[in-house]
Amino acid sequence: MKILVIYTYPNHTSLCYAFLEKVIEGGNENPNIKALKVLDLYDESFNPLLVFNEHKRRRDMHLDPSLNKYREQITWADKIVFIYPIWWGRPPAMLMGYIDQLFASNFAYRDKKGLLPEGLLKGKSVVCVSTMKGPANYPFFWLNNAHKILMKRALFNFVGIKKVKFFEFGNMESPKGKQIKKLEKVYCYFKNVKR
Repeated sequence: MKILVIYTYPNHTSLCYAFLEKVIEGGNENPNIKALKVLDLYDESFNPLLVFNEHKRRRDMHLDPSLNKYREQITWADKIVFIYPIWWGRPPAMLMGYIDQLFASNFAYRDKKGLLPEGLLKGKSVVCVSTMKGPANYPFFWLNNAHKILMKRALFNFVGIKKVKFFEFGNMESPKGKQIKKLEKVYCYFKNVKR
């Protein structure tokens, strides 16, 4: 199994970074994981802005040479891991800009006759590790589970990825947030995951 970890947080002394370290630690101890690569969108200075004009058209994003490296990473990976905070009930703009550009038509999906497109990323799986200040049940009760619906139904299922696991951790700024226990949970998952 080959894993691509997409880390989206601007601070390397944060809890999100501690989750990244646990993913790497667990992954390095797992004999089922043959290779693990990390893409740090902030360190990479990834530009999340979409630009469309007479020279750059939306329907040609899958051909944009500036995104070749990122498309190759997604193609290479069997499992894609996203690590990010939940801000305002959704992932950060940096990550959404990456998704807008990389999960493009004719790379991640292909339009066909009928209601839904053909997902071109079939066979891959996804893990989302997210943190938030609010209580763990806040997105479910107050936002109608918008974060998970956005990520699983509107994005991953649309491009053919059916296997999606969430680690959605709340109360992360509280001293009673059980951060060490949650870090251990992520470490154990990656140490033992088979596919």
